[in-house]
Amino acid sequence: MRGNDAPETIVEAKDLTRSFAMPAGPVFAVRDVTLSIRAGEHTAITGPSGCGKSTLLHLLGCVDAPSSGTLMFEGKEASTLSDRERSLLRLRHIGFVFQRFFLLPMLTAAENVELPQAEAGVPRDERRRRSLELLDYVGLASRADHRPSQLSGGEMQRVAIARALSNRPRLLLADEPTGELDQATGEHVAALLDRVNADGTAMVIVTHDPALAVRARRVLTMRDGRITEDVSR
Repeated sequence: MRGNDAPETIVEAKDLTRSFAMPAGPVFAVRDVTLSIRAGEHTAITGPSGCGKSTLLHLLGCVDAPSSGTLMFEGKEASTLSDRERSLLRLRHIGFVFQRFFLLPMLTAAENVELPQAEAGVPRDERRRRSLELLDYVGLASRADHRPSQLSGGEMQRVAIARALSNRPRLLLADEPTGELDQATGEHVAALLDRVNADGTAMVIVTHDPALAVRARRVLTMRDGRITEDVSR
C-alpha cells in the first residue's frame, strides 16, 4: 500500500498504441490508451467486435508489445522487454483465461494445472499438491485424473481458471471466459471469477456479455481502439 492507503498500481499504460502494417497503410487496433489497473481491482472491458478489446488485453498481459507508448508492470518498464523477458513476466505474475480453454488433451486436469508450475521450476511434489488444492478450490477435486474429453465445457473452463492461478498471479486476464458456455454454466464460472477477485487477485475481463460486465466494479467501453468510457461503481 502507498502512504494514502490507495491500492498499489499493478499495470500502468500511457498513450498505448498498437498498429499493424497493411498495404493500404497502418491499421490501428489500439490508439493512445492511458489507464491503470490497481491491486484487487475488478475491471470489465466491453465494446463491439473489432474495437480492440482483445488487443488491449494482450498488451496489458505482455503477450504483445505496443507500437508506441509505455506499459509499466509493478513500476518497471515492460513495453521494451525482450520476448524471453515478457515470457518470464507472464509466467510469474499474470494468469490467462481464454474463451476456448486451451487445455492439452493428452493431460489430466491436474497435469494441465501443473504446467505453469513445471515451467517455473516448482518441484514435482509441491506442484502436485498445489494443483490438487486449486482443483478443490474450483470444485473439481474429484475430476483431477480426468482428461479434457471427459469434462463438460464448464468443467474445462474451471480447470483453465485453476491453471491460470497456478503460480499465484497478481493479475488475472480473461478473454470472453463465458463465451463458449450456456447461460447457467456461464453463471457458475462468473461466480467463481468473483470469488477469485474477492480473494485478492486483480482481474480484467473482456466480454460481450452484459451479465458478466455488470459484476465488475469498473467498466471500460472501447470504440475504434480507444477507451470512450471509464465507469466505476
